[in-house]
Amino acid sequence: MARERVAAAARRLSEEGLVLGTAGNVSERAGQIVAITPTGVALGDLRPDQVTLVDLDGERVEGGLAPSSELGLHLGVYRRYAAGAVVHAHSPAATALSCVIDELPAVHYNMLVLGGPVRVAPYETFGTPALAEATLEALRDRSAALMANHGTVLYAAAVEGAVENALLLEWCCEVYWRAAQIGPPRALSDEQLREVVEAAARRGYGARGA
Repeated sequence: MARERVAAAARRLSEEGLVLGTAGNVSERAGQIVAITPTGVALGDLRPDQVTLVDLDGERVEGGLAPSSELGLHLGVYRRYAAGAVVHAHSPAATALSCVIDELPAVHYNMLVLGGPVRVAPYETFGTPALAEATLEALRDRSAALMANHGTVLYAAAVEGAVENALLLEWCCEVYWRAAQIGPPRALSDEQLREVVEAAARRGYGARGA
């Protein structure tokens, strides 16, 4: 059930340290209905019955709690991209980098899972149409984006995959951060990334397991 999956994903994000308290949100789409975390509830304690159901216009159809303030962003991802689930997190390394860089370079080939280098959307106030639009543009041809001075957004076909992408992005941000302490991080070129895709195809497995 979507509400159970969303609640479980929210708790895992909290356990992994990618969200703190009520900061962050998760959703999953099932046809014309979206199950999304509510506003004002700590994600680490979220129960399935607290997850709110809305339609694609944002109208509440089930649940006693108001949906996340980032509902507009989630619905925008579903309208514009082939997403089955969305995660918005405030993970520490990614959020720190979002305050400094304009793009996270492809410092590891596993970033191909996210579409390659990760753009940083310009800062806008949380919960606003301006933030949603800036972030949606940063997601073009990608499944992940950083949000300047704010956090991350990721999508996948299922909520478990979106959580895994959030963990992967945080790991990539930590790799970049640690490398930058030694010297300018070396990014993989487009040609090198293409070679990874070709090698993975020849061997019959994905970039994440390479």
